[in-house]
Amino acid sequence: MEKLLGEFSLGLFIIQTVLFVLLVLLLKKFAWKPILTAINDREEGIINALDSAEKAKLEMENLQADNQKLLKEARTERESMLKEARDIKNKMIEDAKSEAQEQANKLIQQAQAAIESEKKAAMAELKNHVAGLSLDIAEKVVRGELSNKDKQLELIETMLGEKSLTEV
Repeated sequence: MEKLLGEFSLGLFIIQTVLFVLLVLLLKKFAWKPILTAINDREEGIINALDSAEKAKLEMENLQADNQKLLKEARTERESMLKEARDIKNKMIEDAKSEAQEQANKLIQQAQAAIESEKKAAMAELKNHVAGLSLDIAEKVVRGELSNKDKQLELIETMLGEKSLTEV
């Protein structure tokens, strides 16, 4: 230890102590304030950054909540629009079905009316044809009956007999 301490000199000790105190006073006067100011500024900057980060976090949470709300509203509106579109589609289908049914009923009624009129026309034509045939047959029968003189007299007597029977 003696080597480390060497010779102790009080004068050197006092000079070093005075220099050290002067160095501390110089540091205090010139360097300490700027260092403390820089440290305080840095501390305030960090605090401000933390506050800003906290505000940004809160804003982000608010934005996420707003986004979730908007997304929920958009989904609700989409579902509403889809339901409305389905309702409109179903109504259009039902309207088209009812209109088609009405048109089909009209066509069936028109067809039935046409069939009925054709049936009546065919029946009238058939009656006319049967009447014509009946007249032709009657004419042929009457000709056959009236071609012979005896048959003519017999027919007249039969007719007179029937006439008198019906009158009595």
